[in-house]
Amino acid sequence: MLSQKAKYALQALSYLASHYKEGRPVLIQEISERKRIPLKFLQGILLELKNEDILMSYRGRSGGYMLSHPPKEITLARIIRIIDGPIALLSCVSMNFYKACENCDENTCRINPVMAEARDAILKVLEKRTIKDIIEDGTPLH
Repeated sequence: MLSQKAKYALQALSYLASHYKEGRPVLIQEISERKRIPLKFLQGILLELKNEDILMSYRGRSGGYMLSHPPKEITLARIIRIIDGPIALLSCVSMNFYKACENCDENTCRINPVMAEARDAILKVLEKRTIKDIIEDGTPLH
């Protein structure tokens, strides 16, 4: 399940993506108000995304945040990993955050292959979908 932090991150990024073609930074206050995200919480999220090269920030009177890359190049899987960590339901099937389960033999575990299959199905969607797909501009998603 997505954390509230990940939901807020995706909402903020969809808002920034809808303003991407304008080529100007968007004030954090504007994002907070339009998306109803608590300002302090949003500040932490945007800083985390900036540190991972998803966003650029600008100071000053006309400052704010902009996407570092076109919306069609930022996958939902990447954002979820940055904010929530592993996408896999079990750490023993995680591709980027692998950790063996306690008291489990992966060679005989029957849960592991099922969870690996679930991870692959979820990743098939999240690696294909991008921030461009969640822009709230009224355009239907295929």
